[in-house]
Amino acid sequence: MIHQSNRRELLLGSGALFAWAYLPRVAQAEGRDPRFLVIVLRGALDGLATVAPVGDPDWQRLRGNNALTTDGATAALPLDAFFALNPAMPNLHRLYKAGQATIVHAVATPYRERSHFDGQDVLESGFIRPGSADTGWLNRALAGMPAAGRVNPKQAFAVGPIAPLVARGPAPVLAWTPPRLPPASNDTMSRLVDLYRHTDPALATAMEERSALSAIAGSGAMGDTAKKPQMAQGIPGAAVRAYFAESASAAAKFMARPDGPRVGALAFDGWDTHANEGATKGRLAVLLAALDGAITALESGMGDSWKDSVVAVITEFGRTARINGTEGTDHGTATIALLVGGALKGGRVIADWPGLKEANLRDGRDLKPTTDLRSVMKGILKDHLRVDDHRLAKDVFPGSQAISPLAGLV
Repeated sequence: MIHQSNRRELLLGSGALFAWAYLPRVAQAEGRDPRFLVIVLRGALDGLATVAPVGDPDWQRLRGNNALTTDGATAALPLDAFFALNPAMPNLHRLYKAGQATIVHAVATPYRERSHFDGQDVLESGFIRPGSADTGWLNRALAGMPAAGRVNPKQAFAVGPIAPLVARGPAPVLAWTPPRLPPASNDTMSRLVDLYRHTDPALATAMEERSALSAIAGSGAMGDTAKKPQMAQGIPGAAVRAYFAESASAAAKFMARPDGPRVGALAFDGWDTHANEGATKGRLAVLLAALDGAITALESGMGDSWKDSVVAVITEFGRTARINGTEGTDHGTATIALLVGGALKGGRVIADWPGLKEANLRDGRDLKPTTDLRSVMKGILKDHLRVDDHRLAKDVFPGSQAISPLAGLV
């Protein structure tokens, strides 16, 4: 049966962590014990504000005062002569310098519209169009991969009530719910209420009542919040950092065990930065710092297994090349994919750079994609987990015969 991802399922899948309970047979025969974790950033990451093309002569003209530069009080962290990393991510910068991080820029899925839900469906299903499957590419890759034996039947797990689409399929998934859950922002709540007012009035009413109670509880009786770390749109930055770190620590704890799972996936929401994006001192800066902390938690928690690990951080699409009238960015096309782990041949930014001149922007507004995200994931699956080319093109990413795996990542 074809799965049509509905909005409630996608939202309930937020934070989901899935893991496979088998050892890859081919890798084990080679004397390796690889781990692979996929982190989905839902909401569309601004790749230009995360890894800035400071060497592009049109960069500062395009973003003006919002353009990251390698000088000033909030200087970006140089990666090479052309690209620099957002200063909120010093740990990722350290791993990059140690050869344990790679950035692929100007990357995108085959999706070319601007719906989060459809974009996430394509990102996680591995199909060209949304609504094409009720299974995810990662699960299908694992289901057809020769296994050396079950590690522990209780080590396939998911954080949250519903596994994300990328993890759904024949490989077993169990649930684990963290004690700490991230709060929803005011903007997110208002968007959801408006959405469900037309499709699920009862849920909309309940959400409105909850928001009203939260507003009453937060007025006056909560002390001086001005001095507390805050995200834009009402999300406490400390809570987001704690949730990201806790989820990553849980993944590391399970995957580092000798009898633990070897492959997993989790998702972090909140990356839709339409207003007050704040690349260095706002919402995006807090989110990137939280992601940086999650990466550190993974590295620390994996211990000796880190040397055999690859973590891929991906998102449904990018954001507009220009800042909009509310100091944010709208839905775009190309973005970045972040790869970290001790198994990588890192210390590189991989990019067929399209340029930021007006004529080079897609639709006159977006960073033009030059690398297919499927090629990046194919490269990891082939060289790290030894999934063969035929399965990658036929079952994992159907219709991708013309998309070659990106070689040399590990």
